[in-house]
Amino acid sequence: MDNLTTIKQRFSIIGNDAGLNRALEKAMQVAPTDISVLVSGESGVGKEFIPKIIHSQSARKHNNYIAVNCGAIPEGTIDSELFGHEKGAFTGATATRKGYFEVADKGTIFLDEVGELPLPTQVRLLRVLESGEFMKVGSSDIQKTDVRVVAATNVKMTEAIEKGKFREDLYYRLNTVQIDVPALRERKNDIPLLVRKFASDFASKYRMPPLEFTSEAMQYITTYPWPGNIRQLRNFAEEISVVEKDRTITFEKIQTYLPNQNTMPALISKEKSGGTGDHLEREILFKFLLEMKQDLNDLRSLTLDLIHNKENISTGNQDLLNRVIRENNTAEPDFSSLKIYPKEEPKTSIIQDYDSYNYDDHEFEEVSYDAESLSLQEQEKEMIRKALEKYKGKRKAAADELGISERTLYRKIKQYDLIG
Repeated sequence: MDNLTTIKQRFSIIGNDAGLNRALEKAMQVAPTDISVLVSGESGVGKEFIPKIIHSQSARKHNNYIAVNCGAIPEGTIDSELFGHEKGAFTGATATRKGYFEVADKGTIFLDEVGELPLPTQVRLLRVLESGEFMKVGSSDIQKTDVRVVAATNVKMTEAIEKGKFREDLYYRLNTVQIDVPALRERKNDIPLLVRKFASDFASKYRMPPLEFTSEAMQYITTYPWPGNIRQLRNFAEEISVVEKDRTITFEKIQTYLPNQNTMPALISKEKSGGTGDHLEREILFKFLLEMKQDLNDLRSLTLDLIHNKENISTGNQDLLNRVIRENNTAEPDFSSLKIYPKEEPKTSIIQDYDSYNYDDHEFEEVSYDAESLSLQEQEKEMIRKALEKYKGKRKAAADELGISERTLYRKIKQYDLIG
C-alpha cells in the first residue's frame, strides 16, 4: 500500500493539515476491506478524492469505479440510472439498460450527495447494501451485484433523519466508517500553498506571468473564511490570474475580489447549519446589524459635533451632514442661534465607543433653541409626515422617497407618533 506522501502526489492533494492527514490515513486503512464508508464535509472541500483513494488501494482497483451525483439526477429517473430498466418499463424505454450497480459489479461506486436520494430509492439501496440484490425497473427478476459503496454528503444526516427525509437504518448501514474532511478555514496553514499552486497552474495554462502576492494580501487570503472552500479558492485564483494585468497582487486588489471579512457572519463555523435558507438569513441579518452600528456611530459623532459648535464639525461629519441635506433636498439649518449651557466643564469629547459608555455616570449639557429654529428631529419628523401625505400613507413609497428602509420608516413613525 502507498504511503501518505505518495497518495498526495498521486492525487495532487496539497497540504499538511492534521485533520486532512487523518482523513487520508483513515481512507488508506479501510481501503483493503469491503465495509461501507460515509464521507462528510462541506461542499467544495474535496470529498471526491476519498473514494478514489479507497478504490485505488483496494483489491477492486482493476475493476470499474463509478461516481454518481445523486443530487443531479431527477427523481423520476434515479432508479433507472442506479438499477437499470427493462425495455418498455416506461415511456421512452426503447431498450433494456444496465444500471450503475450492475456496471460497477466487482468494483466501487461513489454516491455523492447521498442525502438527496428520494425515500423509495433509499429502500432499494438498503437492499443492495444488505444482500447485494436489486431489480431493474419494470422487471421482477432479482439480480446480484458485488459492489463496494462509498457515499458522501454535506448535510447533517441526523437532522435529515429527524425530519423524515432519510432512513435511519440506511444511514447506519452506510456509516460503518465515517471520514470527515475539514473545511478550508480549518486548514489556514495550507491556504498559501494552495493559492500559489492554483495561481501557478493558471499562469501556465493561460501563458501569463506568474502572480506575486504581497504579505498583506496573503495574510488577508489566509484569514478569509472561504465559505465555498477549495472550490471557491480555485475559482478566485483563476479569475485573478486572468483579469489582473499587474502581476503583483496587493491587499487593495484582493479586497475588490473578496468581500470584507467583517461582513461575513460568525456562523461560518464547524457547527454550520445544514439549511441554506437559515444560513442566508443569518448572513443578511448580521450584515444589517453591522451597518446599523456604523450608522449609529456616525450619527452620534455628528450630533455631538453639532451640539458643541458647527464650526468644529470634523471633515468626515461635515461631509455626512452635507449628504443628508442634499439627499433630502432641504436647506442647511441655521445654527447661529444655537446656545450651550454646560452644567460643568465638559469632561469628555465625542464618545468613540458607545457600547462601553456608562451614561449614568456622566452629566450632559442642556441645549436650548430659538423658536424659529427647528431641531434636527423636528425636521426629520416633518419630512416623514410630508412623505406619508404625498404617498397617501404608503410606507414603501415613502421610504423610497426618504432614502431609508421600510423597517426604519416604521420605527420612525412609532417614535414620532405619526400613526393614524
